[in-house]
Amino acid sequence: MALAVFDVDGTLVAGPSTEKRLFRFLLRQGWLKPAQLAAFLRFGAVHASEYGWHAWKKDKAYLAGLHCADVEALVAGWVRRSAPRWWFPPCLDRLRRHQAAGDTVVLLTGTPQFLADALARELGAAQAIGTRCASAAGRFLARPPLRHPFGPAKLELLKALCADLGVTASDLHAYADSAHDLPLLRF
Repeated sequence: MALAVFDVDGTLVAGPSTEKRLFRFLLRQGWLKPAQLAAFLRFGAVHASEYGWHAWKKDKAYLAGLHCADVEALVAGWVRRSAPRWWFPPCLDRLRRHQAAGDTVVLLTGTPQFLADALARELGAAQAIGTRCASAAGRFLARPPLRHPFGPAKLELLKALCADLGVTASDLHAYADSAHDLPLLRF
């Protein structure tokens, strides 16, 4: 049995990223108000010196103030209805072949954890490792994520996953699409 790790955006999902889709969905549903949009813009401006251009990748402040459980429930239904149209067929076929072989399939993505979990359920993946957004008292906060699988952090999460599962590099298959994922692909 092997471990098959899949990036989501640009790999399993074709077209716009899952997070862009989420943002537009929440906006259309009326969940993103001026306060969330202002928090999003403020986060990017405040954290640009710390994260550079990647501040926008870490920026989950558009969720600020929303109830975590409500967003998770809304997103679960949306993913069930919509995600089948998003898959990139060649990569989905590869994922299905790993599942048929009995391999453990894990999603490793920078998308928010609640969205990654919903995608994993739809795909029948063993687990998802996504961005853990800051929250308190059941509401999202406009703070940097507690965990953000991107670049070197993604590789460290992969190493920890392999150690937890007792998997060596020879039993690992990784799929990704970005230059930022090269360390992960070279592992």
